[in-house]
Amino acid sequence: MIRILGLDPGLRHTGWGVIEQDGTRFRFIAAGVINPPDHLSLSERLAELHEHLKGIIESYDPDEAAVEETFVNKNPSSTLKLGQARGVVLLTPAILHIRVFEYTPNQIKKMIVGAGHADKNQVDMMVRTLLKKTVPEHIPPDASDALAIALCHGFMRPSLTRQLLR
Repeated sequence: MIRILGLDPGLRHTGWGVIEQDGTRFRFIAAGVINPPDHLSLSERLAELHEHLKGIIESYDPDEAAVEETFVNKNPSSTLKLGQARGVVLLTPAILHIRVFEYTPNQIKKMIVGAGHADKNQVDMMVRTLLKKTVPEHIPPDASDALAIALCHGFMRPSLTRQLLR
């Protein structure tokens, strides 16, 4: 059995979700969203993101983490800020000796829904289906996305393991 932390990075809202995988079966453990206060400076918000994420990792003790890769916005400033938040999201598990894997939004959607351009409702419905409807009813979209990232990693693990053994 392995515990996977999925992370959907953002400076304003970082979704997180923890699942357990036992062979081809998945079980929901927990999920939520980290929302650093808007009134804080950029550096304070990044520190807040790090501290919350560190607490989640310490509480749920994941074996591996999966993070969504950044897409480029039309606004360069927004892309840069997202990249900084993503840096914290990649760094925090790595500092705590948790291996981190990355997936593009299209990889995640294709793995979970079967189509690379699925909408958030389709992703959420499939996350609930794959986790045997054990996900709380009113879970925020960013947390559902994080669970999808964790599930994508769970599905990809067998092929990743074979690649690492070569």
